[in-house]
Amino acid sequence: MAKDRSLVRASDIGSWAFCHRAWWLANVRGVVHQRPEVLAHGNQVHTAHGRQVRRVQRLRTAGLWLIAIALILAGLALAAWVFWG
Repeated sequence: MAKDRSLVRASDIGSWAFCHRAWWLANVRGVVHQRPEVLAHGNQVHTAHGRQVRRVQRLRTAGLWLIAIALILAGLALAAWVFWG
């Protein structure tokens, strides 16, 4: 099946931004990468890294929520101590 040249994919933009020449060779000239196993390994590593980044973002968000809750509880405890102390 021929590639639709009118459609620009995010992966194409990323490939072009990373290396214009490699994008041109692969997409315009149709040159096959000399070591496809290296590309496959790179894709696996990037996928694993993306999962780790998402996990860290979730943990950071949870940490910020816990800090906010702790500050609210500390404020309530201080208010209770001042008013009813």
